[in-house]
Amino acid sequence: MKTLSIIGLCVLLAGCGGSSSEAEDTSGLCGRSDTNSKIGCELNRNYLWYRELRNVAPASYNSARDYFNASLAPRDSFSFMLTEQEYQDRFINAVFFGFGFATQRVDNNSALQVLYVYDASSAAQRGLRRGDKITEIEGISVAEWLAGLDSGRYTNEDIYGPNQAGVVRNFIWRRPDSSIGRADFQKSAVTTNTVMHRSVRTVAGKTVGYLVFNQFIDLSETELEQAFSYFAAQQIDELILDLRYNGGGLIRVANQLSSHIAYAALRDKIFVKYRYNDKNTNRNNTVLFAPGRGQTLLNLPRLLVLTTPGSCSSSELVINAMSPFIEVVQIGQTTCGKPVGQIPTQVDNFRLFAINFQTVNALDFGDYFDGLQPQCPVTPAITGDWGVVSDPLYAAAIEYISTGNCPAVQSISKSVETPIWSAEIKQQDARNQPTWQRYNEQ
Repeated sequence: MKTLSIIGLCVLLAGCGGSSSEAEDTSGLCGRSDTNSKIGCELNRNYLWYRELRNVAPASYNSARDYFNASLAPRDSFSFMLTEQEYQDRFINAVFFGFGFATQRVDNNSALQVLYVYDASSAAQRGLRRGDKITEIEGISVAEWLAGLDSGRYTNEDIYGPNQAGVVRNFIWRRPDSSIGRADFQKSAVTTNTVMHRSVRTVAGKTVGYLVFNQFIDLSETELEQAFSYFAAQQIDELILDLRYNGGGLIRVANQLSSHIAYAALRDKIFVKYRYNDKNTNRNNTVLFAPGRGQTLLNLPRLLVLTTPGSCSSSELVINAMSPFIEVVQIGQTTCGKPVGQIPTQVDNFRLFAINFQTVNALDFGDYFDGLQPQCPVTPAITGDWGVVSDPLYAAAIEYISTGNCPAVQSISKSVETPIWSAEIKQQDARNQPTWQRYNEQ
């Protein structure tokens, strides 16, 4: 599978920019030549929470990474740093080959349930779908593979093969209707579609669109335009936007998505305000709603958004930015809580991704570090492919459109959806790692 090189890499929420060399130096570190002092200088100048930095002596750490981590504010679960080689390998040169699907463990570690499948992948072409449960790989049960992985007897490479094009593995899986699938999947560099699903159905006399959106990247600009052209042709009255796995990305794509939905109500309104520390107030900036490359601009009065702890960063930005201007109904679970962003900065042989700014909406609200809370709390579960009416989050949105109320009782008969990112999403999102590392993507 091909990763999206850097997801902009000028933006771990925002646009490019270097450090402010004119910011006041109150640390006494900026005149020194050693790497740790240079890192300390950068943090004291441009780190959002510079007042909360731990008082750590640069000379007390032999490792620059250890010094950086030891210096960060206690509240910070997002900042990180890479060596220049790690930066190049991970974001510039990296190509990851895969079968094109993501899974979570289920049934007491005896199966891997499919969260999603990329359209152009070998797995999709051979019939694997969301909701299927993989039970056997290369003639060995998944239960045995996972037990061996946990004990150290096996590695991911043992199970899925090396990171090379052309690697073949045989898979057996069980579909939600209990029928069995079997096929050889072949690894390749797969283009990762970010619109995972789009469909339209009639609900209570309304035409309702459903859009599953997975990442905010360059490719999304075209995919979103295609999706909203489809919705416009169907003359939808409502939209259900599924961001349950969307960990964020490019802010301009978040702006485009918002404008696709309700530009008539958003035109000339504030999309986001950037707020830097008090040494860098000259860098504060306000951005208006703008369609970017989006040409199909609907005028929907309301948006229903499906969220989990995997909904992070730019996903939260869309919700927070639109809420002052149209009704936004959040359904599902609390989001990850990342109203801040980083501008990567080079220091000697390292790239620092330290939090530089906070984002707020037109009402100056941006303090959702504990996540955005849903109006309709619903526990997600995988009951089949995208758009099945038994999906708890989707079903709750349909019920809300039909009745105006949140579902009173949840009835979940399938696997509760608890992907591995749920406990670590803040750290994972901050590292901007490709999806395969968050969701056991293969």
